[in-house]
Amino acid sequence: MKIALISDIHGNLEALTAVLQDIEKQSVDALYCLGDIVGYGPNPCECLSTVRERCEKIILGNHDQAALFDPDGFNVGAERAIRWTRDQLESHDQRVRRSEDNLFDFLGELPRSFKEGEMLFVHGSARRPLDEYVFPEDVYNPLKLKHIFELVSRLCFQGHTHIPGVFTIAPEFVAAAVGPGTTEVRMVLPATKAMINVGSVGQPRDNDPRSCYVIVEDFETVRYRRIQYDMKVTCDKIYNIPELDNFLGDRLLVGR
Repeated sequence: MKIALISDIHGNLEALTAVLQDIEKQSVDALYCLGDIVGYGPNPCECLSTVRERCEKIILGNHDQAALFDPDGFNVGAERAIRWTRDQLESHDQRVRRSEDNLFDFLGELPRSFKEGEMLFVHGSARRPLDEYVFPEDVYNPLKLKHIFELVSRLCFQGHTHIPGVFTIAPEFVAAAVGPGTTEVRMVLPATKAMINVGSVGQPRDNDPRSCYVIVEDFETVRYRRIQYDMKVTCDKIYNIPELDNFLGDRLLVGR
């Protein structure tokens, strides 16, 4: 069983397109999305439509929820971006003729998590599936990780921080570092519990600007893949939208 997991697309159509093209070459059995399809990026409607069409299972992310309701705890730039995103979704839904094409309805029906046996899939964490950050430095807060791991049966796949890697119950964080001359790193999952952050398709924050996604093989091995895309196209779109801060484009170039 090979499952591709994508997360944190954030309205970046060029990144999503490049990742999906790579996934098509990997002979996967299923494709899941762990949320934050929109927010920050210039193509929220196109990304939502593509994910709805291509993914077997999809989870609601905190930016997806913010597009439905008022953003909570967002910084100024993120809030401006999500309000612009909401306007784009509203304009789209006013134009569509079929109710099944309504993007707000699609978002409103997404679950916050799902399970397959001992495998849990969330956006944030097992404790707060929508919006809890689990950062690499949390290994120095063992009580936090202990409480989260208590809610994990075996494996928990998540996104939200945009930082790819594996948390063990040690506690330890093993970063999924893919060298600049390679496109993939393979990591064997521990026999005990683990939390696997799948990284970000549309806004990486681990100093590698390439898109990141994972392929899970028999829930024993994860393959982190880094994919190049034409980020200049995405940046130029952002720079030409007054409601989107230029920083949202600048950061794509450096993976921060």
